[in-house]
Amino acid sequence: MREALAPILFDDDDKPAAQAARRSVVAPAQRSAKAKRKARTKRTEDDLPVHSFQTLLADLATLAKNHVRFGQNPGVTTTTLTQPTAVQQRALERLRISLTGSAPDSTPAALPTP
Repeated sequence: MREALAPILFDDDDKPAAQAARRSVVAPAQRSAKAKRKARTKRTEDDLPVHSFQTLLADLATLAKNHVRFGQNPGVTTTTLTQPTAVQQRALERLRISLTGSAPDSTPAALPTP
Protein backbone atom coordinates (compact mmCIF):
# COMPACT_ATOMS: atom_id res chain seq x y z
CA MET A 1 0.00 0.00 0.00
CA ARG A 2 2.73 2.40 0.95
CA GLU A 3 4.55 1.75 -2.31
CA ALA A 4 1.39 2.53 -4.30
CA LEU A 5 0.93 5.77 -2.33
CA ALA A 6 4.61 6.84 -2.51
CA PRO A 7 4.02 9.59 -5.13
CA ILE A 8 1.73 11.46 -2.70
CA LEU A 9 3.77 10.68 0.42
CA PHE A 10 7.12 12.03 1.54
CA ASP A 11 8.50 8.57 0.65
CA ASP A 12 11.05 8.34 -2.15
CA ASP A 13 9.20 7.04 -5.21
CA ASP A 14 12.25 7.11 -7.51
CA LYS A 15 14.38 4.32 -5.99
CA PRO A 16 16.57 3.79 -9.10
CA ALA A 17 17.67 7.45 -9.04
CA ALA A 18 18.32 7.26 -5.30
CA GLN A 19 20.42 4.11 -5.74
CA ALA A 20 22.35 5.72 -8.62
CA ALA A 21 23.28 8.65 -6.34
CA ARG A 22 24.79 6.26 -3.80
CA ARG A 23 28.60 5.98 -4.08
CA SER A 24 28.76 2.36 -2.89
CA VAL A 25 26.61 -0.27 -1.22
CA VAL A 26 28.15 0.57 2.17
CA ALA A 27 27.61 4.33 1.79
CA PRO A 28 24.56 5.90 3.47
CA ALA A 29 21.39 5.79 1.38
CA GLN A 30 20.73 8.88 -0.74
CA ARG A 31 17.40 10.44 -1.60
CA SER A 32 16.50 11.04 -5.23
CA ALA A 33 16.17 14.56 -6.62
CA LYS A 34 12.43 13.92 -6.91
CA ALA A 35 12.15 13.09 -3.19
CA LYS A 36 14.21 16.13 -2.25
CA ARG A 37 11.92 18.35 -4.35
CA LYS A 38 8.82 16.89 -2.65
CA ALA A 39 10.37 17.52 0.77
CA ARG A 40 11.39 21.08 -0.15
CA THR A 41 8.13 22.18 -1.82
CA LYS A 42 5.75 19.99 0.22
CA ARG A 43 3.85 19.43 -3.08
CA THR A 44 3.47 16.46 -5.42
CA GLU A 45 4.07 16.57 -9.17
CA ASP A 46 0.29 17.10 -9.44
CA ASP A 47 0.65 20.16 -7.15
CA LEU A 48 -1.20 18.44 -4.29
CA PRO A 49 0.03 18.67 -0.70
CA VAL A 50 2.41 15.86 0.29
CA HIS A 51 1.45 13.74 3.31
CA SER A 52 3.14 11.40 5.72
CA PHE A 53 1.52 7.97 5.80
CA GLN A 54 -0.15 8.80 9.12
CA THR A 55 -1.57 12.15 7.99
CA LEU A 56 -2.88 10.61 4.77
CA LEU A 57 -4.67 7.91 6.76
CA ALA A 58 -6.14 10.60 9.02
CA ASP A 59 -7.26 12.55 5.94
CA LEU A 60 -8.86 9.43 4.41
CA ALA A 61 -10.63 8.75 7.71
CA THR A 62 -12.78 11.84 7.13
CA LEU A 63 -14.60 10.13 4.25
CA ALA A 64 -18.04 9.02 5.39
CA LYS A 65 -21.03 7.05 4.22
CA ASN A 66 -24.21 8.34 5.84
CA HIS A 67 -27.50 6.49 5.98
CA VAL A 68 -30.26 9.09 6.34
CA ARG A 69 -33.71 8.23 7.65
CA PHE A 70 -36.36 10.90 7.33
CA GLY A 71 -38.30 11.60 10.54
CA GLN A 72 -41.75 12.03 9.04
CA ASN A 73 -41.43 8.83 7.02
CA PRO A 74 -38.98 6.47 8.77
CA GLY A 75 -39.38 3.86 6.03
CA VAL A 76 -37.72 6.18 3.51
CA THR A 77 -33.93 6.20 3.67
CA THR A 78 -31.11 7.35 1.47
CA THR A 79 -27.36 6.92 1.52
CA THR A 80 -24.92 9.75 0.88
CA LEU A 81 -21.15 9.68 0.46
CA THR A 82 -18.90 12.58 1.30
CA GLN A 83 -17.15 14.09 -1.70
CA PRO A 84 -13.43 13.18 -1.60
CA THR A 85 -10.90 16.00 -1.76
CA ALA A 86 -8.34 16.01 -4.57
CA VAL A 87 -5.77 14.33 -2.31
CA GLN A 88 -8.25 11.70 -1.16
CA GLN A 89 -9.34 11.02 -4.74
CA ARG A 90 -5.72 10.63 -5.87
CA ALA A 91 -5.04 8.19 -3.01
CA LEU A 92 -8.14 6.18 -3.87
CA GLU A 93 -7.08 6.06 -7.53
CA ARG A 94 -3.56 4.92 -6.58
CA LEU A 95 -5.09 2.15 -4.46
CA ARG A 96 -7.64 1.33 -7.17
CA ILE A 97 -10.55 1.91 -4.79
CA SER A 98 -13.91 3.24 -5.91
CA LEU A 99 -16.38 4.65 -3.39
CA THR A 100 -19.29 4.03 -5.74
CA GLY A 101 -18.57 0.37 -6.39
CA SER A 102 -17.74 1.00 -10.06
CA ALA A 103 -14.32 1.43 -11.61
CA PRO A 104 -12.59 4.76 -10.92
CA ASP A 105 -13.15 7.42 -13.59
CA SER A 106 -9.48 7.84 -14.36
CA THR A 107 -6.91 5.14 -14.88
CA PRO A 108 -4.60 4.86 -11.85
CA ALA A 109 -0.91 5.30 -12.38
CA ALA A 110 1.00 2.09 -12.90
CA LEU A 111 2.25 0.54 -9.70
CA PRO A 112 6.02 0.16 -9.41
CA THR A 113 7.34 -3.31 -10.09
CA PRO A 114 9.41 -4.95 -7.36
